This record gives sequence, C-alpha cells and structure tokens, in this order.
Amino acid sequence: MADEHDRSMMENLYWWGIPTMFRCNNETLNNQDIALVGVPHSTGNGTTERDQHLGPRALRNVSAVHRRAHIDFGIDPWTSAEIIDLGDVPFPRANDNEDCIERITKFFTEIDEAKIKPVSIGGDHSITGGIIQALGCGKLTNGQPISFLHLDAHTDVFTKVDHFLGAKKSAAHWGAYLADQGKIDPSRSMQIGLRGHPRTLDWLQPAYDYGYNIVTMKDFRKRGLADVIAQTIKVLGNRPVYITFDLDCLDPTIAPGVSNIEPGEKGFDIDEAIALLRAARGLNIVGGDVVCMMPTKDSPNNITALTASAIMFEMISMIAENNIK
Repeated sequence: MADEHDRSMMENLYWWGIPTMFRCNNETLNNQDIALVGVPHSTGNGTTERDQHLGPRALRNVSAVHRRAHIDFGIDPWTSAEIIDLGDVPFPRANDNEDCIERITKFFTEIDEAKIKPVSIGGDHSITGGIIQALGCGKLTNGQPISFLHLDAHTDVFTKVDHFLGAKKSAAHWGAYLADQGKIDPSRSMQIGLRGHPRTLDWLQPAYDYGYNIVTMKDFRKRGLADVIAQTIKVLGNRPVYITFDLDCLDPTIAPGVSNIEPGEKGFDIDEAIALLRAARGLNIVGGDVVCMMPTKDSPNNITALTASAIMFEMISMIAENNIK
C-alpha cells in the first residue's frame, strides 16, 4: 500500500519522469476508448506568431498535475476508459500548411476507422479543419455531419479573402470550408464568446450566412450563463458533437500565452468556460481539441499550459463518463 501511495504521488509531479499526456501510456491504436494526440502545427495561422507548434510539448510537460479524479462527475476517467497518448502528427513539410492539413486528415482517419475518440492539443486553429475532414460523416459519427461546440474569440469563417497570408485551409477558414464539404452542420453548431478585433463592421456576416448559432461575448454578458447553456443543449441535441476550444476565448489574465490575444473586452473566466463545456455533458461527444497555445509567451508559472490541460481534462472526463455502462 505504501508503494502504491508513493507511485501515485510521483505520477502527479509534472517535472518527474517521461512527459506523456496525463501520464497515459504512449501506445498504438488497439481498441482503446480515447486517444490523446499532439498536433504541433503553426503555419495555418499565417503570421509570425508561430510558436503554437510548441503547444503539445508544453502540455505534456505539465499535464501530470491534472491526472486526478473528477470530483464533480464522481468518476476517475483513467479507470472509466482506456486512454492512450498516441503521440504527435508528423509534419515533414511543416512550413507547407496545405500539406500539413492533409497529413492531419490522414492521421485522424486512422483514429476514426478504429472508432476511438480523439482529444487533441494544438497547434493553431487550422488543425480543426484537418481533424474534421476525417471525422465528419465518418465512422464515429455514423455517417452524420459534426455539430460544433466552438468556444473562441473569432469566428474562423472568414470567406472574404481566399487565404490568410498564404495559407488557404487556414486558422481563419476551417469554419467555412468544412461546411462547404458537408462535414459539419452549422445550423446545429454553436459559436460562443466571439469578441475578436474586427477589421470590418460585417465581420460576423459570413458565419451568419452559413447558419451558425452565434453568441458574441456581449450577447453572453447580456443573456447570462444559464440561458446560453440552455440554447447550447437544445441546438446540439442528439447530434455527434465535437468540441473545439480556442484558448483566446479566455480572458488574457487567465491565458496570456495565446497567439491572438484579445485585450479590450473581458473574455471568459475559467468557471464560465468550464460550465459552457459541460453543456455537452451526456451528449454524443466524438472528440475535441484545445488550440492556439503560445508557450513562449506564457507566464513563468506555465498558467496557460496548466489551463489548457484543465480544459482537456474536462473533455476527457465527459467522454470517459459516457463510456460507463
């Protein structure tokens, strides 16, 4: 018993041992329930803010501290589901965004074929496009399009330009091209927390044109948490749900190490963000991702990386809870 206690204590020391995500074994696909994936890609953002490819390593370095039971759910996700760290998507042509997106799709197609639910850490937000090209209308969804629970400061449905500084399937375009491909259903998807620095007065119009259910940060403050959660549950319904969480939806005081930091209007606090995530609790969650962490701009205490691991822990726990028969 003493040895077991000592081992348990050591597993929660993030500075000790080999850094895998949440101390999960690094394995190949073999009928597991959840696959944790690093997607170290940063050329879809198309700017000099490209250190997002360091996100997966930063999260691996600190995530052991979150390898614990979920008190609110009353479960231990690590025993309720079989969870592996599948490693990182390889990018031998890392500066070629379009090649990287297709490699992401190929990698996640294998996960979908195995019917294992992926929870990923990026990487810039273009990775979601590559992932959903694989999952949308695939095996995990039983051929249905995805419904997004999308928390973000930006819409990522910018159709007025055909590329973002050279990247076509960019961090600014996935919300549009996935809808064009029929991989997602915008009318059954939520975009919550939008407050990004608009360059035009009609910056949200493309998202409205696609039929997304939009809750700007101003709308959220006016309507309140409970009302937005109720809408989210109703919109997502019994559809296959994918959660994509851009860390810039959080207030910069909570997550300073992000690529497109948004000052000037308060973002979500962590309790609000987690409550919104839990709107998907009990629904058919087929996967999720956390994106846009910039470790080189994080605080010395790694608060952004720690926050990212807390968000991933929520996604993992909701999927693991669904696994309990």
